[in-house]
Amino acid sequence: MSSRALRIAVIAGEASGDQLGAGLLSSLKALHPDIEFAGVGGPGMQAQGLVSWADQERLAVMGLFEVIRKLPNLLRLRKQLFHQILAWQPDVFLGIDAPDFNLPLARRLRARGVTTAHYVSPSVWAWRQGRVHGIRRSIDLMLTLFPFEGDFYATHQVPFAFVGHTLADRLPMHPDVSAYRQSLNLPLNAPILAVLPGSRRGEVARIAPDFLAAARRLKQRMPDLLVRIPAVNAARKQDIEALLRHDDASWMQVVEGKAHDILGASDLVLVTSGTATLEAALLKKPMVVGYRFSTLTYWIGKWLVRIPWVALPNILARQMVVPELLQNDLSAERAAQELYDLWHDKERRLHCVETFQFMHKRLGRHADQAAAKAVLALIGTQGEARNA
Repeated sequence: MSSRALRIAVIAGEASGDQLGAGLLSSLKALHPDIEFAGVGGPGMQAQGLVSWADQERLAVMGLFEVIRKLPNLLRLRKQLFHQILAWQPDVFLGIDAPDFNLPLARRLRARGVTTAHYVSPSVWAWRQGRVHGIRRSIDLMLTLFPFEGDFYATHQVPFAFVGHTLADRLPMHPDVSAYRQSLNLPLNAPILAVLPGSRRGEVARIAPDFLAAARRLKQRMPDLLVRIPAVNAARKQDIEALLRHDDASWMQVVEGKAHDILGASDLVLVTSGTATLEAALLKKPMVVGYRFSTLTYWIGKWLVRIPWVALPNILARQMVVPELLQNDLSAERAAQELYDLWHDKERRLHCVETFQFMHKRLGRHADQAAAKAVLALIGTQGEARNA
């Protein structure tokens, strides 16, 4: 290795990638203090020293139609980052999530001699399985979050390291609901519903109206119900608040940030499919999952997807533990009824909790440290522990 600082180029897609990246960068610094980070990341990664070359929001795109619409901008950004990374001469390029953006970039960089890794496997085991051949050509190492992913990559001769999920390390096995409620000034005995309608503007536009209407219907049947809606940033808070009615204000509120605390304080959760479902599961919260894709994305996905579930808790459990309301099945009436039934079925809620506890134990593997060690081993240095 040269005498200069170790250089790691990192590109993370959206808020969940920033959260994973922040923990990984922190652990990399602990193992190898003389290190520099540059690429694309959010506030968490920037707080760990990342020099961000572009706004992370530009990568927060989901669905085939949405990607097509923003494709020219994404291609320009990828070309720009390719040249910046090559000029910076990193010891490794690490893509975090955003596979349709990061993996083609990794392939081009690897062809130019850059060592490459990817953190968070795309759902190649679920749909478009032929992508694995491109993944094998693009990366030197795949860092996987879930235990079943390793079997797939081993079959296809893709080097991988199962590191677990950082959320499982950070969240308590037995959440203190009272403490979460006190932190939010919520009553200890009232039923609390957490509503998470997505982090992207398009998701909120498609999903939040039905989620809010479901909460209003549930309120009619459960008069003591209180609803809290965490918004990932100020822009999403404004988008959601624009959908509220004047008479909602006494019991339904939007809060910027605080998703973890709101989930911890809740009895039930109504949530879009994605990382938030895993956080809700690790906090042992019975939930109803709803999602609505653009029409084109939905029908293409329906044709290509090889597994019967969409929500992460169901995929991990290999069974339908939580209801999934997708596309036309998502309605205010249906969501409210599912939540009401769940609230009144103690045995079903207990089954959810027990299943989520088992998941938690399997995923807790000190993911930040495990991922950092795997990256350093890939580039030929184990680093030096600070204050070991």
